[in-house]
Amino acid sequence: MALRLAAFTKNGVNPNYQAFLLGVEKAAAAEGARATRHFPPVPDDPDGQLALLSAVVAEGPDAIIFAPADDRALEAPVAAAIARGIPFIGFVNRMSVDFVSFVGADDVAMGRTIATVMAQALNEVGDVVLVEGPDTAPTSRDRGRGFREALARFPSIRLLGTAPGRYLRGPGHAAMERLLLAHPRIDGVICTNDLMALGALDALDDAGRHALVVGNNGTLDAVREIGRGRLLASMDYDGFRMGAVAAMAALRHLRGAPVPREILLPARVIDRANHEAFLTPPEDRPLPRWEDAIASGETPP
Repeated sequence: MALRLAAFTKNGVNPNYQAFLLGVEKAAAAEGARATRHFPPVPDDPDGQLALLSAVVAEGPDAIIFAPADDRALEAPVAAAIARGIPFIGFVNRMSVDFVSFVGADDVAMGRTIATVMAQALNEVGDVVLVEGPDTAPTSRDRGRGFREALARFPSIRLLGTAPGRYLRGPGHAAMERLLLAHPRIDGVICTNDLMALGALDALDDAGRHALVVGNNGTLDAVREIGRGRLLASMDYDGFRMGAVAAMAALRHLRGAPVPREILLPARVIDRANHEAFLTPPEDRPLPRWEDAIASGETPP
């Protein structure tokens, strides 16, 4: 019988999570396994994710690949599932549980990098705002820390304020509307992910105002807006590659092969100069080689 991997994401609307699930499925199929996808009906709802997790654990999949909607709220249920003997591969959002392996990126460094891109584009002078994800997401907490660390190095960049955008386009639009009402001049907008950055661009257009905007994740829609000159930059946070590597790690573990405890994939700045290299849709991307992923992203056990 084919090995079954159950892949959990926080929601089914974020294109990076969609790409992740595609990567899991494609990598599993390439090795004769199958993958099922699970996300709460209400985006980022920890109670909905918990209900799904309980149902899937009762079915007994061979391994679970998991990104929590809330790392703290899901900690005990995930630990209980691990104690039952189900191996977990974590991705994107870290948790204080015994994952076989974690696949992600250095989110603090990503935050520092994209905030530095913004500061340099403003010639190190100007007023900026942050549109941030939920505090329940370690990626948002870590990227926000990186933003602030970078901005602290530029004394002539003033942080006017922040607003929560829930990692979604509509709430990102609403967050930007609030910031525009509060601040008559905004030179730059730093967003924790691309969906919120696109929402911020929509709000700026609606208000007839202009500011430089950066995002994170390198989603296809964001890369297209970089090419059009609407979005200044994003970070390459390749969900398809991450999902594929997570599936490979799970299957290697199930077959008795060693896997590193942590695999941090590199994230590059995407801007107008290099954006064309990132325009390939996830469904058309080739699977990464395990050896290449480990060479670029392994953290020793």
